[in-house]
Amino acid sequence: MIGSWVANQRWYANKGALPLLERIGGWTMPAQAPGVELVTHLFLDHTVGKPALYQVPIVYRATQSNDAGTSIGELNGRHLYDGPHDAEYASALLDFILREHEVTGDKTWVIGSRSPGDKPTAALHSRVLTGEQSNTSIIFESDASAAAPVILKLFRAIHHGENPDVELQTALAAAGSDAVPRPTGHVLAEWDDRGQPTGRARGHLAFAQEFLPAAEDAWRIALDSAADGRDFSTEAYALGVATAGVHGTLAVAMPTRPATTDDIAATITEMHGRLAAAIAEVPALSTHAAAIEAVFATARTADWPYQQRIHGDLHLGQVLGVPGRSWVLVDFEGEPLRPMPERSRLDNPLRDVAGMLRSFDYVAGSIAVSAGVDAPAAHRARVWASRARAAFEEGYAAASGQNLVQNRALLDAFELDKALYETVYEARNRPDWLAIPVAAIERLVTRAPAG
Repeated sequence: MIGSWVANQRWYANKGALPLLERIGGWTMPAQAPGVELVTHLFLDHTVGKPALYQVPIVYRATQSNDAGTSIGELNGRHLYDGPHDAEYASALLDFILREHEVTGDKTWVIGSRSPGDKPTAALHSRVLTGEQSNTSIIFESDASAAAPVILKLFRAIHHGENPDVELQTALAAAGSDAVPRPTGHVLAEWDDRGQPTGRARGHLAFAQEFLPAAEDAWRIALDSAADGRDFSTEAYALGVATAGVHGTLAVAMPTRPATTDDIAATITEMHGRLAAAIAEVPALSTHAAAIEAVFATARTADWPYQQRIHGDLHLGQVLGVPGRSWVLVDFEGEPLRPMPERSRLDNPLRDVAGMLRSFDYVAGSIAVSAGVDAPAAHRARVWASRARAAFEEGYAAASGQNLVQNRALLDAFELDKALYETVYEARNRPDWLAIPVAAIERLVTRAPAG
């Protein structure tokens, strides 16, 4: 029963396959209501390929409840509900963090950690944020006006190693950055793992932080601006400044080192791999293969900045516009299905810059797709993107001290790399959008070397 329910969840990776679940551990939190048990299971899915580990919190109720949210089914006379949608579980999990509880469960050790300055508070209402895929986020709001709302992200697919969403945002906030929401705390666990040398794995299960109810998604802000023909240069410049500020703070708060020949070789090899994958998916790209390889070759000999921790998946959808505050960056988790060591390694900050440049292109591209044969609308959107891209680069350069014009060859390589990844995705999932990354590839390979 639980397996069939898991198969239909948005966070389950092997769509179309019934999970083969092995329970490797779990833990229990105390419940306030009688006849209720709060159990978090760790299920290893052996369906295909490398096993994936999922966190599945379940509320077991002796009697059926109309207020417990998402029902999983009935088992041995008890009614099962998805934990995050059940107020009893949600309240207990936040309390576990705020009061820094610790528990030893079935082959599992779990501890809550509260961020400095945060005090226990009663969260009277909880609701699950809709639309997420890889995680489940719970919003806590209080009737008390002085109590700040909290958003708690429950990681569904869990991995050995510190989750960068927790690690980086906590480090940024501790260093005084206001470019991320203020952390509230997290849940850390250890569990059995036959693949680890010690036989045990350690990683984050949940992360709570300040919720910004008045915030607006930067993608929507930018899309509205482009659709209305409003210039976005001031906002894009400020976003460049904010991005450089995050990079600068991370470079001070966390380790950095010069890019080695091995770092450069590994990155260029990955780029060539994505080129091969894109050509396999869209054979017409082979006409640009030599020009793309030339860009990669030039990037190999460019002046590489220090390797450091970065956002890793930066685009407009990972940015919030907050009234009375500059841009706020969120979701530092990276790709949830990638191994944690890859998501936590030092990387080139220009990867984030390239990701945001691609995002501006996607704003214009999405308008062009919607406009269809309306050529003037598509042209206005392309002009909007060009100005936004230039302003973002100017803001980033001014705040970081990096001369992006002089390092254009390297930035172009990262943008090409991202566009090749996008090509594969669009060919498989949204063929109507394929022209967006392909147009970027054609533009980048014909650009003059000086930019």
